Amino acid sequence: MIGAIVYQLTRNLSIDEIKRNGFDTYFVDHTTGVYPVAASGSPFTAAYLQSKGDVITDLHEDLAAEQKARTTYDNILRLVDDPDVREPIKFLREREIVHYQRFGEGLQLATDKLDSKNFYAFNPSFDKHCLKSVCNKKMK
Repeated sequence: MIGAIVYQLTRNLSIDEIKRNGFDTYFVDHTTGVYPVAASGSPFTAAYLQSKGDVITDLHEDLAAEQKARTTYDNILRLVDDPDVREPIKFLREREIVHYQRFGEGLQLATDKLDSKNFYAFNPSFDKHCLKSVCNKKMK
């Protein structure tokens, strides 16, 4: 979505506008095509996608990612006045909040099924024997 917005804002720039707005180094490499980079200029990499195969770890990572995206949208909204940019960003921000809430609910559901005294001591995605009912029977 952000890439599409950037493309819409830059696709018809003249060479003078590109130079005047500091877009010239990007233009040299990508013309006005979409090339996902951070505001710092670091290109997107799959390293940003975190997965450990542990439901608790991965849900915490998902929660953090949603909050980081929301913060980015907050920062964009602080900088931009154009309603054609603000409205989709506001929608995306709201979506991140809902995702955060759903991942939180998923984390609660996952931990409810585990032995609450020990759910950080194993990987529930792998160590299937540690569901509450099984662990409780073993502890008795």
